[in-house]
Amino acid sequence: MNAKNKKALVIYYSLEGNTEIIAKKIAETIKADILFLKPKKEMKSKGFMKFVWGGRQVMLKKEPELLPFEKNPEDYDILIIGTPVWMATFTPPLRSFFKSVNLNGKKVLLFCTHDGGPGKTIENMSKMLGDDANILSTMEFNRVAREKEINLKKCEEWINSIKF
Repeated sequence: MNAKNKKALVIYYSLEGNTEIIAKKIAETIKADILFLKPKKEMKSKGFMKFVWGGRQVMLKKEPELLPFEKNPEDYDILIIGTPVWMATFTPPLRSFFKSVNLNGKKVLLFCTHDGGPGKTIENMSKMLGDDANILSTMEFNRVAREKEINLKKCEEWINSIKF
């Protein structure tokens, strides 16, 4: 990959750390900045209620209020956006992000992490970005916590294969 003269930002939400593992690997590999999307009110990541709460948020297409961004995505040329899969799609914090920033003219990569299947996550993220999005590549990572080394290698190979 050649992003030497371009500014890249990895943007992600992660409840249990799987998406964070991939996001940090990408940032390390291409020397990108990183932005963790933080909802003002975060749910607890333990127990059955996380599925009830998270599923309800997805079904109702909630847009939780996010804490102010530490980095401005509009200052970057390349945006790598990641999410865990919830109910076969992306998480509510990503919906809030997509509604709050202008990504027209940005080069975008999308990724998701899951333990069962990607569902329509990438397709739905692409739809939220709209027709003006310049999506260069997408990737999904399965069982990140259980197969960490395999996924880190897959991540590095993927990100290094992109021609910016």
